[in-house]
Amino acid sequence: MSWSLSLEPLLSWPLVVAVLVPLAILAAAGLWLRQRGSWFRLAALVALALALLNPVFLDEDREPLKSVVAVVVDRSQSQDIGDRTKQTDEALAGVKDRLARFKQFDVRVVEAGKGGGADERTETRLFSALDNALRDVPPSRVGGAIMITDGEVHDVPSGTPDFQAPLHALVTGHEHEKDRRIRFEKAPRFGLVGKPLDMTYRVLASDGETGPVEVRVSVNGEQISVERAFIGQEMPLQITIPGAGRNIVELTAATENGELTETNNHAVALVDGIRENLRVLLVSGEPHAGERTWRNLLKSDASVDLVHFTILRPPEKQDGTPINELSLIAFPTRELFVEKINQFDLIIFDRYQHRDVLPILYYDYIAEYVEKGGALLIAAGPEYAGESTIARTPLMSALPALPDGNVIDKAFYPRLTDLGQRHPVTRGLEGSSAEPPHWGRWFRTIGIGRPEGEVVMKGADDRPLLVLDRKGEGRVGMLLSDQGWLWARGYEGGGPHVQLYRRIAHWLMKEPELEEERLTADGRGMVLEIRRQTMRDDPGPAQVITPTGKKFAVRLQKSEPGVFTGSAEVGEIGLYQVGNGDLTALAHVGPVNAPEFQDVVSTPDRLKPVAEATGGSVRRLETPSAPSSIALPSVVPVRASGQMSGDDWIGLRTTDDSVLKSVGRVPLFGGFLGLGLLLLALGSMWYREGR
Repeated sequence: MSWSLSLEPLLSWPLVVAVLVPLAILAAAGLWLRQRGSWFRLAALVALALALLNPVFLDEDREPLKSVVAVVVDRSQSQDIGDRTKQTDEALAGVKDRLARFKQFDVRVVEAGKGGGADERTETRLFSALDNALRDVPPSRVGGAIMITDGEVHDVPSGTPDFQAPLHALVTGHEHEKDRRIRFEKAPRFGLVGKPLDMTYRVLASDGETGPVEVRVSVNGEQISVERAFIGQEMPLQITIPGAGRNIVELTAATENGELTETNNHAVALVDGIRENLRVLLVSGEPHAGERTWRNLLKSDASVDLVHFTILRPPEKQDGTPINELSLIAFPTRELFVEKINQFDLIIFDRYQHRDVLPILYYDYIAEYVEKGGALLIAAGPEYAGESTIARTPLMSALPALPDGNVIDKAFYPRLTDLGQRHPVTRGLEGSSAEPPHWGRWFRTIGIGRPEGEVVMKGADDRPLLVLDRKGEGRVGMLLSDQGWLWARGYEGGGPHVQLYRRIAHWLMKEPELEEERLTADGRGMVLEIRRQTMRDDPGPAQVITPTGKKFAVRLQKSEPGVFTGSAEVGEIGLYQVGNGDLTALAHVGPVNAPEFQDVVSTPDRLKPVAEATGGSVRRLETPSAPSSIALPSVVPVRASGQMSGDDWIGLRTTDDSVLKSVGRVPLFGGFLGLGLLLLALGSMWYREGR
């Protein structure tokens, strides 16, 4: 119950002022001139003013509100180290029990660091959780906050905190903990394939340790060296990028006896390998309508350096023109096919026939080049089925098929075979899913017999149209038609010639994304995504090994022909190993070198400035005499102006806020009492004036 006086005027304030002010002036003038009855006039004026102002006593029934206390619990991964989880659970239960004794506190418990988002798992953001917990609470009702954490908090505010209530921190862990960690200092994001890449790293120790330590260096899961590093010093490192695309460089520092965790003994850098310009040798047997299709495609590819020769004057052509009058460039056969053949990533014979331009021995060099890892593409025309075919040279051993002598001049729609629908070179070609395909027709197919390798496209009468094969360490492709230029010219709507030709060329040059059997994994947020390319009907489940060595399986489901995918939400940040059949892959889930594991030694130092600025305190839960038990401070409700902490207690602020439940009104100058007083004052004034 509380009483208060309020004015509830019967008229608006301007009217009240307009009535009372002139009367007050007259009454004051009468008093000044000492006229008879002036005091009675003043009394009548006061009675009239009280009647108009209508004073009321208010009897308010208010209910006190509770102070809101936030208990923020750190559930980040660093809290899983040692017995920190046990200490946290015991401290939380004890704090809840102590707060439950006081009815003036409304307790809100919020756990931070175990959400599904990558940001929540890679950083300990307790102050963000505190803000969210008290977002709907007025500052006057905030009683304080208690944080149960290891002290490694990454969103501690700098300067004067906005939190205007006592903040207390109960720190888990133990004093004199030690830990060793490693991190990259300089790690470029890109590097040239096959070229050295310079990086630097540093090994750190929390207990002032110095001296040398061994560091294992691995690239894509394969150990390449063991380095000798000195703790605290920035150390140089040089690696060679093995392949295009994402490469994972991992450093592992030797563990120290008694250190907290081995998780931060690893550092990971993701380096995207970029291939230097691929060198392609294109040899056209003679000018023809489709010659520029290959040339224009390869010239438009920024990653390709093209060397193109067209045989315009074969050796057997004798017309008596003096050599010094010819404007043609001599074909540098020895330089290209003997001295520099291994510098080319791909050799293309476009409607080429043996016309003594190349010595027979050079074909043997080309076959050997393929066996040792080179790439060869035969873009066949009618010449391949003729007497001067290159299939009758020593190159025969590298070819996936020999001609049968037939040239089928017949209109047909190029179609994918069942194998071609799964093969990365032809899978998903635009227009291939319709019947007939949504592209133009071709009119010539070169016949072959008993092809080796994989037939991924078929032509007239279901004859092989595109054959892909492996020879030794190299690859060979054979396109058995010279009609691709019709697609380039837009005949009957054209077709995906750029997509097809580019895929053929890059598959021959061993582009990783076009491998038939390929396993890749990637981390998106806290989800591990797995993708399996295969020519098989069912690759089976993928086996996953987590950063801490746990194993589980992920079911792979068919997403499109030749592609199976699967995903799993994971709870650990770090490097995951994925296996399926003979293939393995690595994937890093979560941010690389997350702050959560940069420093895992428990400490009160980070929170102490903020806590002391709010009048709170920071203390360890550990009992020095009994490390296996914890010592919880008592909780004491205090007024806003009182001390907020002591040696064995923490204070939480109580609020003076309340909620109004009901109001009782007692008019002081209303009803018959007010009327009587007003009539008495007016009558006295009249009586005095009448005498």
